[in-house]
Amino acid sequence: MTTDNDTAKLPTVVVVGRPNVGKSTLFNRIVGEQVAIVEDRPGVTRDRKEVEAEWLGIPFLLVDTGGWLPGGDALDEKVSRQVEAAVKQADAVLFVVDASVGLTEDDESVAQWLRRLTAPVLLVANKADNDRRENDRWEFLALGLGEPHAVSALHGRRAGDLLDELLKVLPEEHRLPVSDVPVDVDGEALWNPTDVAPPRVAIVGRPNVGKSTLFNRLVGEDRSVVHDMAGTTRDAIDTLVDTPDGPIVFVD
Repeated sequence: MTTDNDTAKLPTVVVVGRPNVGKSTLFNRIVGEQVAIVEDRPGVTRDRKEVEAEWLGIPFLLVDTGGWLPGGDALDEKVSRQVEAAVKQADAVLFVVDASVGLTEDDESVAQWLRRLTAPVLLVANKADNDRRENDRWEFLALGLGEPHAVSALHGRRAGDLLDELLKVLPEEHRLPVSDVPVDVDGEALWNPTDVAPPRVAIVGRPNVGKSTLFNRLVGEDRSVVHDMAGTTRDAIDTLVDTPDGPIVFVD
């Protein structure tokens, strides 16, 4: 259980963008549950929402914000001030745009503000539900914030790739602590504590469809099984396996 003091030390990742681009949907996708209210109309999210999230064993504080829209009515201005206050505390920013709509003047206004930040900004082209929409992301290069990362927050498409990139820009001191790295029977760490923890692949499905058979095949003699670790849920078996592409933790 993370204490309030632990939470205060977590890196802060803030989700921003103009209204109705899917910020709260992306927030829920990363957190892994329906925390933020999602509706297909602007203005649903007004206050900041902060929830602890994690990816590959590295925790961070994820902050959902309302749409940044200065120059609107009094309520829009208040919401925009809330967004700006959140970003001042950010270690990284996820700037969400809508790949199904394309580049807008409001996106350009947000980008102009974000380019002045010292915190790293990842440009997220959301609603890229298919290959064509993924290709549409390149017009967002005009925002001057680097390569757009195409995702579909609703369907989870390429969300993991985005989180991999997010971990790369978080401060080094937030990598997995040495004490949290599993050890083998000789007490040796199973991976370098300064590295990002290996990806975890869970095998799920209804009973009697061959999950354990698939698990055994994946960790069979053609792979080097490094260690079996205690699972995080009852009867789960975590097995660290060396592969040509690096270590992977399989969870049966």
